[in-house]
Amino acid sequence: MAKSKEQFLARNLRKKGLSIKEIAEKLNVSKSSASLWCSDIQLTEEQTQKLHTKMIRGSYKGRMVGAKLQKEKKRKRIEECLRKARKDIYALRKRELFIAGLALYWGEGSKSSSGVRFHNSDPAAIQFAMNWFRKSLKVERERFLMYVNINEIHKARLREVVKYWSKITKVSASQFRKPILIKAKNKKFYENFSHHYGTLSIRIAKSSDLLYQILGWIEALNEAA
Repeated sequence: MAKSKEQFLARNLRKKGLSIKEIAEKLNVSKSSASLWCSDIQLTEEQTQKLHTKMIRGSYKGRMVGAKLQKEKKRKRIEECLRKARKDIYALRKRELFIAGLALYWGEGSKSSSGVRFHNSDPAAIQFAMNWFRKSLKVERERFLMYVNINEIHKARLREVVKYWSKITKVSASQFRKPILIKAKNKKFYENFSHHYGTLSIRIAKSSDLLYQILGWIEALNEAA
């Protein structure tokens, strides 16, 4: 008798436009039973459309939930790796900073100019290079010359850009030379327009001998590998 009652309720719910899954959940029966009991009931076009829309929304919601879970999982993994990295690299000793700086200059610094030049758009890389110049190479504050390279569409923001790099490098804005404006047309609009600061070129005055010394260290580092 109970089964007949469930079947009767299932058919009524189906006629109201509920999905087989919804019916099964409401009556606490299997989806296969609900589907069998309602197999001969034809839904109206409007009911079919509503179920289709609901299915799409449910699928979208499921994807969003899944994406959120994956994002949170990734965030926790990154934090875990960062904690481990901080234990592995507690503090660079003098020699370690010197070698790490050489490797960075090897990859990003100029090797063919008349002096020491380092270019990058990553503020963290710029800060590391500045620490290397100051602590390992003992470069005096007044010898730093800074050049900003940025698209000319940011011309109105130059004061803000210089202020940003001045804070990153701890070098006075008075030591920043005339910015190099790139005239290439930018056909795209970027949402981070107001947070773009171009590339910074660090140059050291009267540094041809220092460059030769750096290149010598790099060659020796390569031979020691």
